Amino acid sequence: MDFPVYSPTTANANTSLVATTMDDESDLPIFSLERVQLQFQISSLAGMAVSNNILYLATSTGRILRIDLNNPQDIDDVELPKLKPPGAGTVNAIFLDPTGSHLLITTSTAENFYLNSRLPKAKHLSRLKGNVVTSVAWNPTEPSASTKEILVGTADGKIIETYIEPAEEFFKREERFSRLVWREPGGSPIDGIYVEMLPGKPDIRRVLVASGSRLWHWVARIIRHAPGDYSSIYAKFFDDEEAAAHADYSAAAVAQLSVSPDDDSFTDDRSYAWLNGSGVFYGKLYTAPTTPELGSVIFQDSKLLPQSALSNSSALISSITLTKYHVLILRESQILAVNLLNGKTVFDERLPYSERFLGITSDVKNSTYWAYSTDSIYEVTVTDEDRDIWQIYLRQKRFDEAQRLAKTPVERDAVAVANGEFLLENESYLEAANVLGKSSKPFESVAIQFMEKKRLDALRRYMIVKLGTYKPSSIMQRTMLASWIVELFMERLNSLEDSMATKESEKTTEPEVKDKAETNGTNGLFDKPRKKGVQENGVNAELKKVKEEYQEFITRYRNVLDRKTTYDIISSHGRQEELLFYANSVDDYSFVLSYWVRLEKWSDALFVLRKQNEPDVYYKYSTVLLVNCPKETVDTWMRMPELQPRKLIPAILSYSQSVDSGQENNQAIRYLLYAISSLKSKDAGVHNTLISIYASDKSSDESALLEYLQFHDVERCYDTDFALRLCIKHRRVQSCIFIYSSMGLYEEAVDLALEHDNVELASVVADRPGENAALRKKLWLQVARKVINQEHGIKSAIEFLKRCELLKIEDLLPFFPDFVVIDDFKEEICVALEEYSRNIDQLRKEMDESAKTSETIRADIRSLSSRFAIVEPGERCFICSYPLLSRQFYVFPCQHSFHGDCLVSKVMEISNVRVRRKLSELQIEEEKGSNLDDLDAIVASECVVCGPYMINSVDKQFVDDKDVALAAEWNL
Repeated sequence: MDFPVYSPTTANANTSLVATTMDDESDLPIFSLERVQLQFQISSLAGMAVSNNILYLATSTGRILRIDLNNPQDIDDVELPKLKPPGAGTVNAIFLDPTGSHLLITTSTAENFYLNSRLPKAKHLSRLKGNVVTSVAWNPTEPSASTKEILVGTADGKIIETYIEPAEEFFKREERFSRLVWREPGGSPIDGIYVEMLPGKPDIRRVLVASGSRLWHWVARIIRHAPGDYSSIYAKFFDDEEAAAHADYSAAAVAQLSVSPDDDSFTDDRSYAWLNGSGVFYGKLYTAPTTPELGSVIFQDSKLLPQSALSNSSALISSITLTKYHVLILRESQILAVNLLNGKTVFDERLPYSERFLGITSDVKNSTYWAYSTDSIYEVTVTDEDRDIWQIYLRQKRFDEAQRLAKTPVERDAVAVANGEFLLENESYLEAANVLGKSSKPFESVAIQFMEKKRLDALRRYMIVKLGTYKPSSIMQRTMLASWIVELFMERLNSLEDSMATKESEKTTEPEVKDKAETNGTNGLFDKPRKKGVQENGVNAELKKVKEEYQEFITRYRNVLDRKTTYDIISSHGRQEELLFYANSVDDYSFVLSYWVRLEKWSDALFVLRKQNEPDVYYKYSTVLLVNCPKETVDTWMRMPELQPRKLIPAILSYSQSVDSGQENNQAIRYLLYAISSLKSKDAGVHNTLISIYASDKSSDESALLEYLQFHDVERCYDTDFALRLCIKHRRVQSCIFIYSSMGLYEEAVDLALEHDNVELASVVADRPGENAALRKKLWLQVARKVINQEHGIKSAIEFLKRCELLKIEDLLPFFPDFVVIDDFKEEICVALEEYSRNIDQLRKEMDESAKTSETIRADIRSLSSRFAIVEPGERCFICSYPLLSRQFYVFPCQHSFHGDCLVSKVMEISNVRVRRKLSELQIEEEKGSNLDDLDAIVASECVVCGPYMINSVDKQFVDDKDVALAAEWNL
């Protein structure tokens, strides 16, 4: 079979059987009528339906054509089943569900058929026999495998609920059940039914029924069933007929109910239209409230488009369908499009042929619209339907809808200007400010209007909104506008606080008046309630709100404001709190710190200091903070290891001069110790500062200074000369002595100790040069002089001096006074003489041993001349393994023997460079006939096999790395 010419249109992603292409859609008319060119002939067309891009054509003879508009070359041709007389009759109408899956066919003989998109044949619906179907309300859950519960309207005024499920078995009925749920009281045909779920209410249904002269509206609950329970859900839905709302108009020969397409991009409520004898009654299908009163609300806001309002024609309306904003009306060979918002006709076209239209229909899923006659099909194409709708909304002062539909910046701006002017006229100044701030209306014009009306809050709001519309590149405009906004904030805050102060003063100066109830003897029932507290609370709330708005504005636009200008504006109004908030927002910690320091709010200043990481700020405020809040300041410094302790020395010295507490509470010492121990500071300035603080302390205890000096004795980072001068200046004797000792000035250290009568310390220092016995003895002699001079008992002095083993009694005798009796140290003299006697005996013994050793050596020398070694005839050289007697050789006492040349080569190999050079010179002299004693002295000095060389080479390998094969033999 031939198929129709098909190409999709791109507008709204819909499909069409006619392609129209133009570069600019704004030049196209909104509606146009195009005839579909078919490549096959159709005649006696009785019905047409389109849903979800599935098109069905039904001829009066019972032929059903199914075309998938996405694949128009695939056409299914279905014949209705043959029935017994009187037969199936002619097709009256067809009804297609929104998914395009289920088709219901009714004929003139009250026979009904069902065709599923997945089945090739139509099935007869026996349960519906005898009912001429005039309308169908499909299940709103949009089923695909089955219809689920649907409502069927008939020509005799009945509404039947049925459930159709396709079945392959021949004897199985398609209808699971069919039940009469409602009958129109007057028996008028059911011209239209519509069912939908209300949002968020899965058990609530809205049902619209058009019948005769009345349009019914129900909102009620259905009966929910468990899965697998196939029974009526509308059994009690229509019982309370009095709860249904209805609208009444004159009946029409042809009545119809239509609902606008299901368009996801359309955010408004869907529309409905009811064709009756008076015209077209239409309105919005509101979704709230979900009560029976919903119908009354809908009908109250609905309108009637009378037939007389259309263009002159005697023909009556035969069919209608809805688009998003228009109603398409069919009258004989004429199609009109009327705007639902203003009732104007925007499209009017007649067929150039004598044929008459049979009906008009729409695809509610894809928003395509179709008209058909007995032998032709037409598509009503829609191009940019909402292009002018915003203007209609604008004229109706429905600004929100107009703004939503305005597409270009010019259109949106026009809506904003009109909306803002309307709000100004109605004295809604804040709302006007929000709207006009986004419009192109001249800034000065709007600002003057607000200022003339003394609406500074609205002016501030307008400028804030306006500021958000400027591009970042408009630096000058943004800065000036932001500065003005800050000025307005300050004025508003001051005015509110002035108002509060005035009310407070009035309250304090108001004379005390007794209660009326007491003065008049009544209970005060007729007294007016006092509202002063309410007013005060209102001012407080307003003040809090404005402060929050100011903080929000500063937080958002802090980078737009000029810092100096903003400081000047806020300061001129005396707003310290707002000044601090701005400074904190722009991270101007120096300003905030200076502010808190001026107010001597040290904890606040430290809190701000901790919030930033700029070392220069720490250095700048180090002195004032350390002097006034030492512990917390040092805690803050210790949290910032990036600080250079050297740059904090001025603050530490200033603090040290002012502190009166001891070292245990000195925060400067605490930080310097932290810098030295934790930060590992090697800076001499830091160490010198710590020594200076230790040395200048008022306490006489110098244990802390000594502990520091002892700990850093090995690696001294401080200046020893500086430390020594400080210790001398502040009379830190022990520390001076330690520094002298660490510098190697032991004599000065001992003199200083003895000068202060500290003999014990002097003796400790005297022992320090342990390896230099002469110096040590000298130092101890100084100590001995002091001890002998200050000790009253010579015996105790001598006992003390026994601590040094270098001192002898003869060394001490010059220090004793002339009047000392020898009996005081007779014992020591005896001990010394005994020691001398033992030494003399020891020396005599050593001299005897030396004489014996000399005699032994002389005897060995004499025996050398007669010393010999026996060489066997077959003995070989221990180096080359050749017979030893073949040439000159050396024999050692250890019985190792070597050829002379072999031994020389071996000695040169194992000796250092100096010895090898000497051997080479001696070999040259040997060739010249010189004396060989020097050569023998070097070569024959030791045996190369068992002498010292072999012992020293114990760590060397037996096999060289180059002897790979030999080394492999040693592998395990």
